[in-house]
Amino acid sequence: MRRVDEAMRMVLGEAIATDLQDPRLGFVTVTGVKTSPDLRHARVYVSVLGDESERASSLACLQAAHGFLQAHVAQALRLKRTPTLSFDYDESVQRGMRITRLLAEVSSAGGADARLD
Repeated sequence: MRRVDEAMRMVLGEAIATDLQDPRLGFVTVTGVKTSPDLRHARVYVSVLGDESERASSLACLQAAHGFLQAHVAQALRLKRTPTLSFDYDESVQRGMRITRLLAEVSSAGGADARLD
């Protein structure tokens, strides 16, 4: 399943970057895909550069284009069945940036003696 997920991530990332021309679509990166074992559903995780409104607009655009993207996956990959796509915002990137910022603040505030309480 990991190979299928990775292949779908690559195909969808390329299709979103090159084939979608919707003005609502911001700077979107496909961070991961999780496909069900029966290949009926695939949850596509994306990160969007920008604020909350740009994120919502980009997710709406991707959801509207799911049929086009699903057809692109069917054409690019030989699977027993083409999964139905759903798109979710991946918060792990935002969480990682927050942790990095907090660590930098602690580092600059007190050096080695600072504690995270």
